Amino acid sequence: MNRVELVGRLTRDVEVRKTQSGLSVATFTVACDRRVSRDQQGQQSADFISCVAWRQTADFLGSYARKGAMVSVEGRIQTRNYDDRDGKRVYVTEVVADNVQLLESRSQSQARAEAAPAPSYPAYQNEPQNDPFANDFGGSDFNTGPSLDISSDDLPF
Repeated sequence: MNRVELVGRLTRDVEVRKTQSGLSVATFTVACDRRVSRDQQGQQSADFISCVAWRQTADFLGSYARKGAMVSVEGRIQTRNYDDRDGKRVYVTEVVADNVQLLESRSQSQARAEAAPAPSYPAYQNEPQNDPFANDFGGSDFNTGPSLDISSDDLPF
């Protein structure tokens, strides 16, 4: 069975495009906290999961989901490959979302966006070095800890 359930924060605004046939497709990345073992207490790590959503789900995300929003994603893992402009084979693993829910109210989202400027977040261990979606993302469970205010200055690119 190929089934995935994720809870995390969007690392950037959702990108929505249209296919040649007019279907909406959204791409986004979710930063999910990783549980640490007892000997790693006090250390944080996260996984940065690439996701894609289609049709009405894509349109919904493009309209309402913003960078830093807490989301729940249900779907399946898909692998694919293509040749880039230089003719090099590129392999992609992503979650194809069947259902995406925003886990914050509009007022919580606005309060997070208006929060104090640029709080300092600890860097995660084992953060992907060449991942263009990686950033320093803090917090643990989505119901505990301070709200996150993530700006484009937090991204490594």
